[in-house]
Amino acid sequence: MEEYGSCVASNPSTWQHHCHELKMKVANCTSSHPVIQKIRSSCSKEFVQFEHCLRENQADPTSCQPHIARFLGCAEAVDLSGAEATIETPVPQPT
Repeated sequence: MEEYGSCVASNPSTWQHHCHELKMKVANCTSSHPVIQKIRSSCSKEFVQFEHCLRENQADPTSCQPHIARFLGCAEAVDLSGAEATIETPVPQPT
């Protein structure tokens, strides 16, 4: 996730092209994670607005900072108590 964010910041006018592979890796990694699913469902409006802003401001993604701030604020406020319980913890196997 950090690598993707750095890529976007380092390529303000071409991030969609240069960072596409990293974007797909992040999407694949997070799509099945229960905590991420909970945040995506609870904050979908904020996330869609952020994505729309990025599409409309490809040459200046920093103009979308208010949108990402709203999304992050929403994500931090999501009650994750139910989602965290569904994360599978590996069980040690006897050797």
